[in-house]
Amino acid sequence: MINVEPGPWSPAPAPTMDEITFKSDTVLSDVHLYTPNQRHLMVRLNGMGQPVFLSQFKLLWNRDSGVKGGDVRTEETPPTDAGSPPGSGCHREDVSLQAKADTSGQEGLEAQLDEDGDLDVVRRPRAASDPSGPLRDKVWRGALLLADYVLFQRDLFQGRTVLELGGGTGLASIVAATVARTVYCTDVGADLLAMCQRNVALNSHLTAAGGGVVKVKELDWLKDDLCTDPEVPFSWSEEDISDLYGHTTILLAAEVFYDDDLTDALFKTLSRLAHKLKNACTAILSVEKRLNFTLRHLDVTCEAYDHFRSCLRQLERLADGRLRFVVEPVDASFPQLLVYERIQQLELWKVFVEPVMGPVPSAGTAPRLLL
Repeated sequence: MINVEPGPWSPAPAPTMDEITFKSDTVLSDVHLYTPNQRHLMVRLNGMGQPVFLSQFKLLWNRDSGVKGGDVRTEETPPTDAGSPPGSGCHREDVSLQAKADTSGQEGLEAQLDEDGDLDVVRRPRAASDPSGPLRDKVWRGALLLADYVLFQRDLFQGRTVLELGGGTGLASIVAATVARTVYCTDVGADLLAMCQRNVALNSHLTAAGGGVVKVKELDWLKDDLCTDPEVPFSWSEEDISDLYGHTTILLAAEVFYDDDLTDALFKTLSRLAHKLKNACTAILSVEKRLNFTLRHLDVTCEAYDHFRSCLRQLERLADGRLRFVVEPVDASFPQLLVYERIQQLELWKVFVEPVMGPVPSAGTAPRLLL
């Protein structure tokens, strides 16, 4: 095989969020198994070496449960491709959500720790009647916390247009669409977006009741413009772009602050979008403060979280005479309606984007964040 270096006539393509980049201190966030000819728990790595899962879920509304308002439980959906459906769901007030994997017939197959605290992996049977094997919940806690907040602050989302950045499985967007008018659930990767679209379809029974719509779109934080090529799946129409910039008042992002480069790109995207939106907006960011051992420090650190906080401070200091960014932590003691472990390291932050009173500078470009 001959490797030919590109000449001046073939410029290197611009980097995207899906380009795989490994660093000396890259840490995968879970233990991942791959079984040939079976369902994949992890289908690929994203641009920062982090795992991408294809997960399907369906939220069921049980009106015969005797609980005020009904009871939402999960139904595992048959696999259509390389997906591992986790149990997850949402509900309205006084309703509980179950976030669990379907392990019927799989007793004893969940991962356990041995006496030394190491992961003891139990291989699943290869019986023809059991094509799926044990399932694991792949909805991040930060997404569940964000969805919990949406359910707690339903009036804030009522009839709004919402944009979620890095939507993943689409859980937060689907929950938001139970009260919002339109939710743009964005991410990158055709497989990830297709999985998200399936989850939206599986849960249309929840969003249809209130007339909410979830639109799954591609939005690459490393690119300045939205993709409008009709030949590209999940591209934007001119009508969608007009609606996005003309009506969006809430932006969401959960569990997307694990890599400094992507965190920088997220905050630059947030600033760029804020300057294009016609209305004042509020960004709600969910993050988990994770401790990782890094080779660079030979110690346990919270580098990704520290960088996230640094970006928040820089965003708040950003001044261009047009917009101001006000950052506030959210008290996470609001009622927990979804079933997950709300650990102390889970945090919510609000960024209020407001116009600055006074003359507007003639320059029409957004300021650059020096990240």
